[in-house]
Amino acid sequence: MRHKTRQIKLGDVVIGGDAPVTVQSMCNTDTRDVKATLTQIEQLQEAGCEIIRCAVPDRQAAEALKEIRHGIAIPLVADIHFDYRLALIALEGGVDGLRLNPGNIGERWKIEEVVQACRERAVPIRIGVNGGSLEKDLLVKYGRPTAEAMAESALGHIRILEELNYPEIKVSLKASDIHRTVEAYRLLAGQVDYPLHIGVTEAGTTWSGTIKSAVGLGALLYDGIGDTLRVSLTGDPVEEVKVGWEILKSLGLRERGPVFVSCPTCGRCEVELIAIAEEVERRLHDLPRALTIAVMGCVVNGPGEAREADLGIAGGKGQGLLFSRGEVVRKVPQAELADALVEEAWKMVKATDRTGS
Repeated sequence: MRHKTRQIKLGDVVIGGDAPVTVQSMCNTDTRDVKATLTQIEQLQEAGCEIIRCAVPDRQAAEALKEIRHGIAIPLVADIHFDYRLALIALEGGVDGLRLNPGNIGERWKIEEVVQACRERAVPIRIGVNGGSLEKDLLVKYGRPTAEAMAESALGHIRILEELNYPEIKVSLKASDIHRTVEAYRLLAGQVDYPLHIGVTEAGTTWSGTIKSAVGLGALLYDGIGDTLRVSLTGDPVEEVKVGWEILKSLGLRERGPVFVSCPTCGRCEVELIAIAEEVERRLHDLPRALTIAVMGCVVNGPGEAREADLGIAGGKGQGLLFSRGEVVRKVPQAELADALVEEAWKMVKATDRTGS
């Protein structure tokens, strides 16, 4: 059962409650380079990014957000650290959200100015606790950045905004290892009902970071914890979005494009299944329907999996059976299996477009 949280809005996107878990990312372009940043956001939107965040290291970057916001179709979050004036400039530029820890902004009046500007525009604030930048007093108290220290840090920042009567909050507690991250979110979820932005920070390169993120985020989402997510990878942020969607799809939480089922192959396989499966996935990755597509290599599990999928092939000796909605369409030679499956997938999409079902 999903952890019950209150709802907030970033632009037109609802987060929390029974709203779908959203996928977001962060640009790795220089925010001051508006053209490069807009180009990257366009690529991210096409991949399915629903919320985008940009770093705001200085005034020039903050001022660039206005043009960036006008050029995109998804909510824009400004990532602010320490300087409250950058938050005010970003808000004037029309951003939809702030990532800002109020305890790091300085004097109370600075926090009050930011909160008042957010209140006037109905802009939520994400409190973003990171295991690598905890307050010194908490490091002294706990000896290291433990899950308990991270949860206490978040509660301290939350308390500041609650004292200012500003409940438009979402919270993240990210560490670079799975155990601390998962435990910190579990601790906080038991104490507050604010929406939770989940992620394993500095997860690693595309290969290792994908695995670490899938394990950590999968554990949280399976527990019902998480209202929006970001997969943090050292690489092209488009890959972050793709991985985020695959995690949600694997848990049945969202649908976007096809779900691929394929066997790992063994000595019974009598077709070139690896090459066929890779070709099918490459050619149908952007299919605009949530179809389950099975690419199977032998007579043991193949027919059953192919029959249960929307579309599938079950390999035999140098050939395979093509299935559609549980029925055998025809027998296909090995050299034509990928083409046949791709062709059948697009036929199904077009038929669905015509009937609307």
